[in-house]
Amino acid sequence: MYLATTGRRDTPVRPRSGGAGRRVPGTVLALGTVSLVTDISSEMVTAVLPLYLVLGLGLSPLQFGFLDGLFNGVAAVVRLLGGYAADRGRGHKRVAGLGYALSALSRLGLLLAGGATAGIAAALATDRVGKGIRTAPRDALITLSSPPEALGRSFGVHRAMDTTGALLGPLAAFALLWATADAYDAVFVVSFCVGLLGVLLLVLYVPGQQPDLPVCPDLPVRPAPPVRPAPRGRKPFEALRDPAFRRILAAASLLGAATIGDAFVYLLLQDRLDLPVSWFPLLPLGAAACYLLLAIPAGRIADRVGRRLPFLYGHLALLGVYATLLAPVGGPALLLLVPVLVLLGVFYATTDGVLMALAGPVLPTDGRAGGLAVLQTGQALARLLAAAGFGAAWTLWGPGPALWAALSALLAALAGGWALLPRDPSGTPAPGQPQAQIPERRTA
Repeated sequence: MYLATTGRRDTPVRPRSGGAGRRVPGTVLALGTVSLVTDISSEMVTAVLPLYLVLGLGLSPLQFGFLDGLFNGVAAVVRLLGGYAADRGRGHKRVAGLGYALSALSRLGLLLAGGATAGIAAALATDRVGKGIRTAPRDALITLSSPPEALGRSFGVHRAMDTTGALLGPLAAFALLWATADAYDAVFVVSFCVGLLGVLLLVLYVPGQQPDLPVCPDLPVRPAPPVRPAPRGRKPFEALRDPAFRRILAAASLLGAATIGDAFVYLLLQDRLDLPVSWFPLLPLGAAACYLLLAIPAGRIADRVGRRLPFLYGHLALLGVYATLLAPVGGPALLLLVPVLVLLGVFYATTDGVLMALAGPVLPTDGRAGGLAVLQTGQALARLLAAAGFGAAWTLWGPGPALWAALSALLAALAGGWALLPRDPSGTPAPGQPQAQIPERRTA
């Protein structure tokens, strides 16, 4: 059972054996609530985006892949600025709040754009910029408020709450459109109001500074590893000096370059099954539901066995998505639909938060947001190349050969990731071995 600690200070409990503690820090639950509300707002708008751009505006798969990758690339680059700004003076909450506010305001941009493609593109770009600014400071707050041996569980709880919003957003949009006879303006207005609620929750309930994690006096404490002192003006790419972090970044980027993205998976399903257009916005709900159910168990498993193997096995699930889409499955559509959506949910549950938990402990506390931003940027830029490359391959060769190429690339990337990822960079003990809390020193 997950219980929030009371008061403004987080007091995560350290396990008395190799297991995880029973409490989740209050900061994690507060950030999870903010993400839940914000995702309801954003997913109300983005659920129909692939269908609208490809079938509504007539974009080719190549154009859609470039546009989707471009927006994600902009968000990735902005992450560096957000992470660097958050580390200066520990302004994690202020920078994250700016990102959430930009995303909320982008809904007004959609309302004012009408049907103008340029206006819609500008509003979507603003939303992605806001997401890019807030992601690294938010994840840094999670790592700074949680004990190292329970990071997988903390990220699992946060991602489960975040995914709940992603699950409810399309349902809310579907209900609004049904109730208002396809009045998209109503969706934009409600999305804006919900986004503002998320900003308000951040201001009221997320503490601006994270205290040093307490150490229980009744358990032995291992000596803290030396943390390299860093000046207040830490450079954005300072994290690249750490060999373990470089290997994590290289592995995540390599695997990201073989990830074609959810939008293409759903378009491939629609193409393969000839689904009615009205059902297309509901496809992400299956993967989101699976992600929601598995995020916390996956985080707990990662805390127990180490985070390297779950991250790699998650990409095996993505390989299963590609293989299932290529398989000559006949009969009811559910025989193809269910395995693809379940495997996609497994992929995100075992990779998204687990990657942050894997990298967080190798970064110094005063450079945590900037380092995570570098990691997220490298992965996102690699996925930008994957989206553009897959879109080009689909346009030139067709969906089948393009998917075979993606499967081959992912197999090669898995081999590379297995060799690159350090065995245990986060200090997670082997199964069955207790680990005492390591107090992290915060440099000035």
